[in-house]
Amino acid sequence: MREWLAGCPLSPPPADESSSCGCPPSDDPNHSSILTQRRLYPSKDFSAAGSLLSATSGRSRLGTQLTPPRSVACVAPPPILCPPFIYKARLFLWPHLLLQIRRWPKGNMDFFYGPGRNHLFVPGPVNIPEPVIRAMNRNNEDYRSPAVPALTRTLVEDVKKIFKTTSGTPFLIPTTGTGAWESALTNTLSPGDKIVSFLIGQFSLLWIDQQQRLKFNVDVIESEWGRGADLDALASKLAADWSHSIKAVCIVHNETATGVTNNLATVRKLLDEHNHPALLLVDGVSSICAIDFRMDEWGVDVALTGSQKALSMPTGMGIVCASPKALEAAKSAKSVRVFFDWNDYLKFYKMGTFWPYTPSIQLLYGLRAALDLLFEEGLDNVIARHSRLGKATRLAVEAWGLKNCTQKEEWFSDTVTAVIVPPHINSSDVVKRAWTRYNLSLGLGLNKVAGKVFRIGHLGNLNDSCVYKI
Repeated sequence: MREWLAGCPLSPPPADESSSCGCPPSDDPNHSSILTQRRLYPSKDFSAAGSLLSATSGRSRLGTQLTPPRSVACVAPPPILCPPFIYKARLFLWPHLLLQIRRWPKGNMDFFYGPGRNHLFVPGPVNIPEPVIRAMNRNNEDYRSPAVPALTRTLVEDVKKIFKTTSGTPFLIPTTGTGAWESALTNTLSPGDKIVSFLIGQFSLLWIDQQQRLKFNVDVIESEWGRGADLDALASKLAADWSHSIKAVCIVHNETATGVTNNLATVRKLLDEHNHPALLLVDGVSSICAIDFRMDEWGVDVALTGSQKALSMPTGMGIVCASPKALEAAKSAKSVRVFFDWNDYLKFYKMGTFWPYTPSIQLLYGLRAALDLLFEEGLDNVIARHSRLGKATRLAVEAWGLKNCTQKEEWFSDTVTAVIVPPHINSSDVVKRAWTRYNLSLGLGLNKVAGKVFRIGHLGNLNDSCVYKI
């Protein structure tokens, strides 16, 4: 947009400049405004454009119309559109001019950066706390210096706390949640291994797609979108698997496309009841640090999350935590892996330098600040806060007369609510209107629920007043 507007001066042209409309040069600021509008909208013809400023109760205010004239000829200018000094006050006029552009009919300008603060209520990335931003505002450092390994050592130990594990080994990988998925799969499994995986929404679908592309034998248990994982089907499959051919059970703890949270304690109970040795791999991207998660107690073998969710950091760090059982499985796993190979990290952990590859120094300091904020509030208090905000959002949706996409209370998510719109409304229009009119970012409906739901994210750096603004 900047380049598009670069050739659109807001001050009148010099007196000796030829008019692009074919009229003689004019000192009339009104005539110059017509030229400006023609430069802004070369496909339109203007003779008498709507006023940028109009008078109401003796005060000048911003007009709401910028209407192309019916005549294409350059006619005598209408009364002065605004005082001449406005042409010199470029900083004053830019926001108003941009506002007119936004109000122009669809097709001339899709969007612009609106005034005021953007209200971010998507289920990730989330709002970043000021202390985290300040912590990351630093120059690069030598990651081989004594300072960075010392910092990393504290991070590796403290990250265990958000997974609620004492025996797990964390890996801080410069990647997204998708990379963390691949790390969990390729380090513990071999091509052809049988996996049971639950399809309950868009992100579980994407993980299943990755599993299939990595050449695993994926047994998909599919549920209607808006319902949780079918654990009865899992029980049947475990009971029938006398040969223990199932090597792993993969489940998304919190499916952000539909606002569904699965019961991991029940999954572990089923594995134990059938004395099944399958690994339990959990996507906790939008749950860890916001929804109760107990890696050791629930016997989770690999858990993963992303920095841009409840940790309230920028995207770019995938955090994977592996149990001793998962580390043992990694020794015999034959999947090809290079960048995500845990063995490289473990080797450098033993050396005390921690990093086989160059880390993001800024993200490391950001993680330190994010963890400090979580521990200062208290992890249990953080989880209780998300529970309160989630319940408040669901009550608001109910008061609006709308329905929650999640079909049962037992599956309600405390980090995202998917709202079903009436059949005659496209949910994408709701999201677009929220953004253009209120500078409010809501989540789109994805895949099967595209156009049917919009999503309200209520995780990370939020409090009661923030959610009240919705």
